[in-house]
Amino acid sequence: MKTFVLTVTCQSRRGIVAAISGFLSDKGCNITDAAQFDDAETGRFFTRVTFVSETGATHDDLLAGFGPVAESFGMEWAIDDTGTKMKIIVMVSNFGHCLNDLLYRWRIGALPVDIVAVVSNHMTYQKVVVNHDIPFHQIRVTKTNKPEAEAQLLALVEETGAELIVLARYMQVLSDALCQKMSGRIINIHHSFLPSFKGANPYKQAFERGVKLIGATAHYVTADLDEGPIIEQDTVRITHAQSPDDYVSLGRDVEASVLARAVHAHIHHRSFLNGNKTVVFPASPGSYASERMG
Repeated sequence: MKTFVLTVTCQSRRGIVAAISGFLSDKGCNITDAAQFDDAETGRFFTRVTFVSETGATHDDLLAGFGPVAESFGMEWAIDDTGTKMKIIVMVSNFGHCLNDLLYRWRIGALPVDIVAVVSNHMTYQKVVVNHDIPFHQIRVTKTNKPEAEAQLLALVEETGAELIVLARYMQVLSDALCQKMSGRIINIHHSFLPSFKGANPYKQAFERGVKLIGATAHYVTADLDEGPIIEQDTVRITHAQSPDDYVSLGRDVEASVLARAVHAHIHHRSFLNGNKTVVFPASPGSYASERMG
């Protein structure tokens, strides 16, 4: 039996859940997991439903059949086959901790994606990437060639069919046009010292101020630098006895972990844009293992 995920966003009104469950029942499908949220401030409804097709309904059957239901409620929706891995492009500059973490999780099956390319403005990690049998693309970025560089990136997205770009400490600012074109499909990671400690050596600045918590934030990229809708965050506690190098090491660990969790949420369709915020449904205890292994 095939497993699918239905995601829906629309204005909240009576009858949505009944319409969804009725459609799935009529199609011979059994719901195995469901989560929903009504945002009282915006009046928006969000739901994620995992179900199995017990009578052989195909992906195409489900897409065609659900159309009229979705139209009657003005839904933004998708039905995804959980057996199909999402295609992603990872971008990196000269800090490799997030890239290496993603590659490790991908290699052991803990992050079930299809990494179709790694893009960098440097050659630092070419060998690492090629050794994983993943295509590596260097796209140099300067003050004068940014439009051409982004055109190359978009051409690669089109060529590979990539559905998500992951900025794994990619240290270039993307243009407003690219952010708008790929809205909801680019995830970035940064340390949580912003806006207090900007510029070079934020960890040294934090050390000099006696900061006691180091954290990281993963978010969707928008034209507002480092201010996009937040998907995942975490912190780690530190003490006066730790050095600036300890700050950096702990910061890298939490950045890698938070980015991986954000990507995990996105590829399993648990993260929804909600204006300047997100709705992120947690992986249920019974579904985590199957999610993890795809």
